Amino acid sequence: MSLPWTEKYKPLKLSQVVGNDKALSQLVDFLKNWRRDMGKKALLLHGSPGNGKTVSVYAAARDLELEVVEVNASDKRNLDMIQRTVGSAATMSTLFPVKGKVILIDEIDGLSGTEDRGGVGAIISVIRNSEHPIVLTANNPWDPKFSSLRQHCNMISFNKIRNPTIIKVLRGLSEREEIQVDDSVLEALANNAEGDLRAAINDLQALSQNKTKLTMEDVELYSRDKIKSVFEVLAKMFRERDSRVILREISSTDVDYEMMIHWINENIPQHMREPKELSDAYNMISRADVFLGRIKNRQHWGLLSYVFELMSAGVSLSRTVSEPHYVNYQFPSWIRNLSRTRSTRSKLSSIGMRIGGKCHTSSAGGVEYYLPYLEVIFKADPKLAAKISKWFGFEDELIENIVDDKRIYNKIIKELKEE
Repeated sequence: MSLPWTEKYKPLKLSQVVGNDKALSQLVDFLKNWRRDMGKKALLLHGSPGNGKTVSVYAAARDLELEVVEVNASDKRNLDMIQRTVGSAATMSTLFPVKGKVILIDEIDGLSGTEDRGGVGAIISVIRNSEHPIVLTANNPWDPKFSSLRQHCNMISFNKIRNPTIIKVLRGLSEREEIQVDDSVLEALANNAEGDLRAAINDLQALSQNKTKLTMEDVELYSRDKIKSVFEVLAKMFRERDSRVILREISSTDVDYEMMIHWINENIPQHMREPKELSDAYNMISRADVFLGRIKNRQHWGLLSYVFELMSAGVSLSRTVSEPHYVNYQFPSWIRNLSRTRSTRSKLSSIGMRIGGKCHTSSAGGVEYYLPYLEVIFKADPKLAAKISKWFGFEDELIENIVDDKRIYNKIIKELKEE
């Protein structure tokens, strides 16, 4: 599978971004004139998906020689996570030879439900204390949960991309890819996208697979609205023997490719029984994960095609003996495990933050390098443990998380009260 055209032809500077000229001008003005003492230190870009909000931030930053630190709000959802990730980035200077930094908090619509409690408040706190401009994106900023956040942001609306603009972009891409396309095809794709340029580009690429010419007949056979569920995709992928069909199936779902890797990994044993098959399949998924890591670390998006091929066709074609059969597909277990251990991980994170603050290390470093020694000390000497707890600022529940012996825990609490 080739690199997604939305990545391959992503605008690298503002002059390449189409539509929303007024919004782009306002974005540049905000970044140029940002000051620590501004009344509203953050910018909230809002509008429907695919109209260029995120790519505009990167293009503007490149033009202004700013480093972009991106955090997806749906990944860093609660108070503690946002404070540790976004908060630290917003107060630290950049290490790169650029003029400054911009913090991008993408897709704040992902903040919802009880697990995100405190997330909006944490973002507001980060905005207040930030040493750098902050830009947020949202599809619907008028949700009541964002009422307090809007008061701290300048709002910029990104409108849907007009059909003539979408057609112009699609025509340019088809020429660069050396594909003959009827004007009626471009018009149909633009109409179907409903202002979503990213969707229109994805549609054109999907239609163009293994073709050099597109007609209305191709469009009529293709329906973007028919997005398959992950269960349908897995069923087809594991049973199919044609690599081209497998790659087409894996791209027909709206499930993120990183999440799709976990779905495939979880269900490999459901389809394969022989040790050789399992070994080959897990080797393929492992290699896909290695490429994905290189993409993240080095921004080498040209490797993404290898990720798709290895995790789909590579895995499926590892089945050489086992016969296809009905499978009750399992949800990725690592997500369930994360949910079960959320409370423990939150407490460990709090312990790490307190250790890091005193010992000048990261939260993870505090847990990895210091906590094992504290556990030994706490069990051996409750009196010293009380003094250490007071110095670090450990609450009772954090001490309980360090010491699993209730008797020793009670001794430490008693000593702490006498301090």
